[in-house]
Amino acid sequence: MAKMMDRRSMLTATAAAGVALASDDALAQPGRSTAPREIYELRTYRLVNGPMRERLDTYLRDAFIPAARRAGCGPVGVFTITIGAGSPGLHVLIAHPSIGDFVALPGKLAADPAYGRASAPFVGATPGDPPYAALDVKLMQAFPHFPRVEAGGGPNGRIFELRTYHSHGQKAGATKIDMFDTGGEIALFRRVGLTPVFFAQDLTGARLPSLTYMLTFADMAARERAWRTFGSDPAWKRLITTPGLTDPEITTGIDNSILAPTSYSQI
Repeated sequence: MAKMMDRRSMLTATAAAGVALASDDALAQPGRSTAPREIYELRTYRLVNGPMRERLDTYLRDAFIPAARRAGCGPVGVFTITIGAGSPGLHVLIAHPSIGDFVALPGKLAADPAYGRASAPFVGATPGDPPYAALDVKLMQAFPHFPRVEAGGGPNGRIFELRTYHSHGQKAGATKIDMFDTGGEIALFRRVGLTPVFFAQDLTGARLPSLTYMLTFADMAARERAWRTFGSDPAWKRLITTPGLTDPEITTGIDNSILAPTSYSQI
């Protein structure tokens, strides 16, 4: 049996064999590869039916998002969970310029008088009337060739899809990242209508290694058309049958949810 190629050799070989998903110009994405890579904080607020949602909306809209932007973070996306685990709840996606900015944000909020006043009803909630049922936080780092979030077309009349791909080990996870970041898969996404918002490697989480990305669509019908076109694309079919790049070799599972932006979401 031939020796297994490393992940970059596999991607190079597929391109040389005509399996590449996009032209060299499309893959190069001038100016992107040297840009600083954002850190994404994904907060998942678990709620129960009742007043929690209204109070959280008020806090995020009037206190947290304005203060986070003053602190140099953002954009901040806020999404309800339409299809998937965690409803009722909210996903809050915060773009940080660096890990240092993530670490510094709590201190900047504490020193912001306007934030202190606006956040008082939320942060002062009592144990008998808590602000949320639970809070999960995941940190991610943007891909080298997709270093910043793309805010998309705005919150009105759009849906979003949040997907996480899990792998069995570090080499497999890195190979899957390379398929997206340098192998042309993102360029193919754009071509078929799978409009990306961000692509990132997960730094924390329960089932590492993994990567997470977000897409946006005009509506569910547009989503279905785009995924159908993607699945039938000849280049994609060739790529996923390439030895070393098949799903059974590098992907152990996918988490998926459909989200709706709130009226005050910046993404």
